[in-house]
Amino acid sequence: MRVAFVGKGGSGKTTLSALFARHLAGSGAPVLAVDGDINQHLAEALSPDTEPVTAPPLAAHLTELKDHLRGTNPRIPSPEAMIKTTPPGRGSRLLRLLGDDEVHARHVVRAGDVPLMATGEFEESDLGVACYHSKLGAVELYLNHLLDGPGEYVVVDMTAGADAFASGLFTRFDLTFLVAEPTRKGVSVYRQYRDHAREFGIRVAVIGNKVTGEDDLLFLKEEVGDDLLTHLVHSPGVRAAEQGRGPLDLDALEPHNRHALNVLRDAVDAHPRDWPTLHRHAVDFHLRNARAWADRATGLDLAAQVDPEYVPGPTPQP
Repeated sequence: MRVAFVGKGGSGKTTLSALFARHLAGSGAPVLAVDGDINQHLAEALSPDTEPVTAPPLAAHLTELKDHLRGTNPRIPSPEAMIKTTPPGRGSRLLRLLGDDEVHARHVVRAGDVPLMATGEFEESDLGVACYHSKLGAVELYLNHLLDGPGEYVVVDMTAGADAFASGLFTRFDLTFLVAEPTRKGVSVYRQYRDHAREFGIRVAVIGNKVTGEDDLLFLKEEVGDDLLTHLVHSPGVRAAEQGRGPLDLDALEPHNRHALNVLRDAVDAHPRDWPTLHRHAVDFHLRNARAWADRATGLDLAAQVDPEYVPGPTPQP
């Protein structure tokens, strides 16, 4: 199951991504955390009491990633012909979560108790010639070729604000958690995300964060309505860990916050994967990109990369 955490900058989405990933890992579930934010802080959030690890960035090895994933797919003659939205087809090399393959071997490190993958930082050399969403294309390709199943979790800390809609990556998830503070600015991103997500049938659930009392909770309920799934209260333990004043023991979290993490997992598990819809979104965004810029950029008819006989999901391909 794939989960995205989105929200306004400073809402606490990275912290909640890390708490949820640690919560899942602590239960023994297979989980991969992915840092897809322009500010790469998920490793630090996963293990705030230790020196942060650095995951070899996916975006720095994009050509190798494409070459691996295209496999023997005859519709993709070279890595250069593959763009971030290229969907899998017969012959493509598909991945199992944390499987024994070169992608996971090269790019996954452990941050505390959680396996971590990262896109890589936005560097000065990118200015004027690229945008961060091109780096997120590596995550989109990875998820397009991933055969994850029930009881397995990918937790992605997305870039802040409505920028998450700058690519088709937002359609790659089973459930999107939008982290909102109880302020007008805090819920403004929710409205943008809600309206755009509805167009594609994307499931969005709101997590209230930094809630200090009944007034805050009432405000969120009035602004968000039934999309409010749960909320978290201020945690001195989380703040202390973020300030480097000791490790964070999840068992020592406030009872309400521990309950909220259970609610998040229950919500994810209640939404089984819709493989046909997931693949249809991938194809739709690929065709959009092909028409808008990619055919011109590659000199190819990228619509031909769509394999009409491909069966999405764990079904073995002929």
